[in-house]
Amino acid sequence: MTISVNRTLTPGTKKVTRVGFLLLDNFTMIALASAVEPLRMANQLSGSELYSWHMVTETGAQVAASDGLSFTPDFSFQNVIDLDIVIVAGGVDITRSFTPKQVSWLQLMGRRNVIMGGICTGSYVLAHAGLLDGYDCSAHWECMAALQERYPKARCNSRLFSVDRNRMTSSGGNAPLDMFLHMVAKQHGPKLSSAVSDMFICDRIRSEFDQQRVPLRQLHNGGESKPKLVEVIELMENNLEEPIGLDELAHFVSVSRRQLERMFLKYLSCSPSRYYLRLRLDRARQLLKQSSMSIVEISGACGFISTPHFSRCYRKHIGISPRDERKIAWAADGTQNVIREPLQDDSLVSLARSASALSSAKVEPSFGSIAV
Repeated sequence: MTISVNRTLTPGTKKVTRVGFLLLDNFTMIALASAVEPLRMANQLSGSELYSWHMVTETGAQVAASDGLSFTPDFSFQNVIDLDIVIVAGGVDITRSFTPKQVSWLQLMGRRNVIMGGICTGSYVLAHAGLLDGYDCSAHWECMAALQERYPKARCNSRLFSVDRNRMTSSGGNAPLDMFLHMVAKQHGPKLSSAVSDMFICDRIRSEFDQQRVPLRQLHNGGESKPKLVEVIELMENNLEEPIGLDELAHFVSVSRRQLERMFLKYLSCSPSRYYLRLRLDRARQLLKQSSMSIVEISGACGFISTPHFSRCYRKHIGISPRDERKIAWAADGTQNVIREPLQDDSLVSLARSASALSSAKVEPSFGSIAV
């Protein structure tokens, strides 16, 4: 594919790069800020307008972030300016947070050779539009299971961000900062990118090959690493559909089964089997809440020998049946619009904002996953 000079991530261009952010309902603000701020700081430190950024929604109406704060966009699809890069800003409940018109507009932008990207869960929408077929892509780990199962042509990975030809996608949180620092370095040199990083007190610019979930940070206590345990857990995470036996796992990392069991008990306070089961149940919870796969299909995709066995394990460890989990998740979608209706009293709006955000988050696989 041939891309015009002003739409590549190559150094040497001084033309203003116009970046448009398509704000989906319930987008995550930290991801958007992490993408916009390096553009602002690149302009500030260089003393020239290298980048401009523009917020876009389908109709030009306000859109609410996942924390309940509302944004007024710069453009609608009808009056948007010519853009060099379009970034889909995703967030909560991504499988139901976009419309056919948004998908059609993204496909139109793709046909115009605009660089396409996504932050947080935005890659899911690009994949739905067919714009990631044959491309490496990154997305927030919480929506990766649904993305991989539904759009197998997209080469999804667990890295912080991916840049593949004219596609740039990142996971959530502050990972977009690293992706856009990478872009600044490519377009205007590493000196500017490093200076932007210094302004944001980043200890280092993470690379495209850094993983978004650093394996078991809690195992690196006092500077002592547990590489064999981390390796075993990575093997488990990569083999959920066809679980590997404990003897085989131990063999892969050159320890005995008894040594393996002792490591898990010492550092994770559970057996290897229980930890492996929890990984598979977590994946099942993601698919139940974010995909339309049947419970039978999810059971097989998560390595359970039968649907009844899956249901028994799910109820025992999660506290609810798979069928009820799905009912609750999909029922929540019908109540969100009622909960998020604006209130007349401004003081009540701010008081209701956190409750509204919490209610909207009920569909997320991580909802209520940490006891406090």
